[in-house]
Amino acid sequence: MRGEPSCPKCGGRVRAPGLFSDSWQCAVHGAVHPLQPVIPPSVEGLSVVAHRARVPVWMPWPLPVGWLFTGVASAGDDRSGGRATAVACSGPGPLGGIGELLLIAEELGVGLGARYAGIDGPDPGSSIDVSAPPHAKVVAAGRPTPLWHVKGGPDDRAVFAGEARGLWLWAIVWPEQSGLLMYDELVLTDLRDAGAEVELLPCGALSPRILGPA
Repeated sequence: MRGEPSCPKCGGRVRAPGLFSDSWQCAVHGAVHPLQPVIPPSVEGLSVVAHRARVPVWMPWPLPVGWLFTGVASAGDDRSGGRATAVACSGPGPLGGIGELLLIAEELGVGLGARYAGIDGPDPGSSIDVSAPPHAKVVAAGRPTPLWHVKGGPDDRAVFAGEARGLWLWAIVWPEQSGLLMYDELVLTDLRDAGAEVELLPCGALSPRILGPA
């Protein structure tokens, strides 16, 4: 899919490194890790992102019954590698209809998760209360990982955030009631560590959620 890099925080145009700056620049947010064009769902495209990523590429593994991989995106360039990744999956919602899940791993300050979550970023900050008991738990790369509900976002989605492997982990679910999916203690695999079984990954149509965070 063709397209230009954009700002991970606002989707605006970015200026490539040049004579006066050695980083990508957004007119609003300054130096950023550029969000690369979304890659339609394919095992090959996912492998490319996983190979260059410096952060996890999280996916529920195995996928819930009936769920499909529906797109991947990353922020970073060839020099810095992927500093944020977003993986989309879609399938039957817990209460009927279609549910959509976006899993984002990112370094501090990248801002991609907050943009998809629909909150002021770049990080969860005061939108989560880590002094309270976690609202959900996942198993990420074999480790129990608590997630807290993120406040302040649009009411059409459920947003959770926590920390895994020293980096932010966001789980964003549409519609909001499909957030029940997160209470099943999903098992997440970092696809950088996955083996040949990834070749069996079921792929669906490209998710609009990963195309246009709003």
